[in-house]
Amino acid sequence: MPRTPLYPRYAERPLTEALADSPAALIHGPRQCGKTTLARMVGEPRGYAYISFDDDVACGAAKADPAGFVGRLPERVILDEVQRVPALFTALKREIDRRRVPGRFLLTGSAQVLLLPRLSESLAGRMEILRLHPLAQCELERQHPTFLDELFSGGFGTIHRDRLADTLVERVAAGGYPAALARKTGRRRANWYRDYVNAQIQRDVRDMARITALDVMPRLLIATASQTARLYNLSDLAAPFQLSRPTIGDYVGLLEKTFLIDRLPPWHSNRLSRLVKTPKLHIGDSGLGCALVGADAAALAKRRSLLGQFLETFVLQELKRQASWHDAALSFYHYRDKDRAEVDIVIERGALAVAGVEVKASATVTPTDFRGLRKLRKAAGERFAGGVVLYDGEIGASFGDGLHAVPFGMLWQKWPAR
Repeated sequence: MPRTPLYPRYAERPLTEALADSPAALIHGPRQCGKTTLARMVGEPRGYAYISFDDDVACGAAKADPAGFVGRLPERVILDEVQRVPALFTALKREIDRRRVPGRFLLTGSAQVLLLPRLSESLAGRMEILRLHPLAQCELERQHPTFLDELFSGGFGTIHRDRLADTLVERVAAGGYPAALARKTGRRRANWYRDYVNAQIQRDVRDMARITALDVMPRLLIATASQTARLYNLSDLAAPFQLSRPTIGDYVGLLEKTFLIDRLPPWHSNRLSRLVKTPKLHIGDSGLGCALVGADAAALAKRRSLLGQFLETFVLQELKRQASWHDAALSFYHYRDKDRAEVDIVIERGALAVAGVEVKASATVTPTDFRGLRKLRKAAGERFAGGVVLYDGEIGASFGDGLHAVPFGMLWQKWPAR
């Protein structure tokens, strides 16, 4: 019987829709984020068989004879951790072209297929790709948030909410991996995260590339966690290691391909030449990052600068998780100009609308906190839909001209009807 998740996964709806009209659907995301559970929950009641390539026999058979392996598959099948058998994608392409039936193959993968061109191109037009993240706060709370809709409609009104205070810091430190959240204490969660990183690097990273200094990878990931929410600086990352900058750059790319880190590209406008064009670096989950740098909730509360970094990453990841099942196509960026005016998160809805989110760890907001958002509004022109300063206060209120202060809790809750 399929396992029922402890929490709802809002990616279930887009996955079901993809299986209804696409020959193949791929759920990709980091290991232990819930891909297998979701695939089996959706697929097994519909008659899908299940095969995991973490099983050495299945993996060896598929590598030895990809075409024969695919030809002998059941009518509908879940293929788990397909990144371990890259040759399988070509065989799946041939089988789909031979008999194009919606929903034949439900795949999962722990490597970012969009960054592996040979794999993604082989099934272009034949496979829908869905990103699954660790649990979002709205899934943990069983809420159906409207933050993204309100952001682009300019619909935020005045509201009063209790401060989250210590609860917010605890959420940041806990992160969203289901197995980590099942542990009762922060110390036990941190142990899980550290073991998870070692297993991930030993398994998926080693499978993807021949790395001469595999022991560097955990230390490099710790270095990236310490720089989360900062501009990507390869020289700083490479400095502690006896390896060349290009090599460290390649290793950063591998961490990105396995969803352990994200590079947030800069937002740009053709009308402006004063924008900083360096991406920002973010750890893939705030709880993972906190465990790597040895910061529990108490340590974050004392070190405000570190809390600011991880809070920004926490908000970015929550928004990306919500966007993964949103009906609109949303893209994420950051904004920074040469006068150091910045917006932590810029979201584009297609080519039509731009919105900004600034993250502030304090309990108050002043007009000066909207400096970067005002510059973004000017740069985006008619496309600007709205801007928000998220803060740990009690009042949600308008600051005029599409700018709003919003308490953090409303990020994962439904905005009340007015």
